[in-house]
Amino acid sequence: MQIKVIAFGLAMVALLASCDKNRNHPGYSYFPDMEQSQAYETYTDNPVLAEGRTNQLPPEGTVPREMIPFDFEKTDVNRTWAGQELDNPYANDASELEEGKRLYDIYCMNCHGDLGDGKGFLYTSGKYPYPPATLLSDKIKDNPDGEMFHVISTGYGMMGSHAAQIIPDDRWKIITYIRHELHK
Repeated sequence: MQIKVIAFGLAMVALLASCDKNRNHPGYSYFPDMEQSQAYETYTDNPVLAEGRTNQLPPEGTVPREMIPFDFEKTDVNRTWAGQELDNPYANDASELEEGKRLYDIYCMNCHGDLGDGKGFLYTSGKYPYPPATLLSDKIKDNPDGEMFHVISTGYGMMGSHAAQIIPDDRWKIITYIRHELHK
């Protein structure tokens, strides 16, 4: 019986010792190296790495997620070649028109306008002195989808590359929207 009383007393002492009035204190730490990080800050020196800096370049040849390498250069020859080689996976898919319009409104409308006539806000407000291309011209209508993809990816004339802003799949959706809705 006395052993039960002693065991009960020890259990009560342990229970009371585990109660803490300060709820902001996590209690005892058994593995402080996991709780308190030994990590280096991004732009600090790092004696562990060969170059002595924490911020490292990605390994050569790696590609960010969803960014497929575009092997065509910004030349007229490569633009024509892209028109012959690249096929729009959404060319006959009307289900992507709504998404294509949403993306067009985000990335294209400010320059090319709501109707694709080249009268976007940046031009009509006077902030951009050179008129953007009209997407309604016969020249654009006759271009293959691959050429339009090339222009969005590498730029053309005054238009810069949008490859860093628009993933390839979304570029095709924008082209599909332009073909089905603006080229009616």
